[in-house]
Amino acid sequence: MKANVERVEASEVLRTLPHDQSFLFFEDVGKYTGRLATNLNDFCEIVRTIDEKSLTFHFQRGDYERWIKESLHDAQLARRLKMIKKLSSGEDLRNKILHTVKRRLDELHKMSH
Repeated sequence: MKANVERVEASEVLRTLPHDQSFLFFEDVGKYTGRLATNLNDFCEIVRTIDEKSLTFHFQRGDYERWIKESLHDAQLARRLKMIKKLSSGEDLRNKILHTVKRRLDELHKMSH
């Protein structure tokens, strides 16, 4: 039974959200970059290339964790992102976020098969 529960949760987290639930990337309050993520794969692609200012802006505000927990319903990934040190910045921050999300994506894909 537990495998079925995990499969449902994995498919929930891996789904593509409607645009009104997407993650919108900003550089600062009111400065939208024109980029949005509707799922974790989109999120990784954008995090890989987005300006460091946007990356840091959202990280320091806890926006990534909030979106992942509230919209994608993945409390586990949200907790992992929260554990990244707030002092992280630049390419170090980018790499830590990407590593954390990709590791979780791998786990979710294994659970869903």
